[in-house]
Amino acid sequence: MESDKKKEKIIGGAFLAGVAGASLVFGFGMTLAMAKRKDPSFFTKGLIGSKEAPESGGSLAIRALGWGTLYAVCGFGLFCFGAWKSLGVQNLKEFRQKIGEMLPQIPKKEPQGRTEFKNLRELLNYVIEESEKSKRS
Repeated sequence: MESDKKKEKIIGGAFLAGVAGASLVFGFGMTLAMAKRKDPSFFTKGLIGSKEAPESGGSLAIRALGWGTLYAVCGFGLFCFGAWKSLGVQNLKEFRQKIGEMLPQIPKKEPQGRTEFKNLRELLNYVIEESEKSKRS
């Protein structure tokens, strides 16, 4: 029973990943085709370096991605190091406790309705029923 649910979730995740990947490839391909159709000469100049633009668009994008990644990782690492040192903690457990004391407590409340559904159809039926109840009230 448990393995059936796990298998169903894996299949559903694989399907969603496949649809997302296909739409990504299709969208990117359509954008490239539209750009090439609009102005073929500039499209070619973007792919291959020339006198006007000594660096191609692809290599420029890769370089920008590399520098952006480096800045993001180093910047966030520096932020985390600064927070760690300013709190004066020695390990992750102390860090978690200090942050927990500083942040406001979120009150836990019991759910008002159902929270577990077997499938999407059951969820949608529940939402429709609740909507109809609120319209009658």
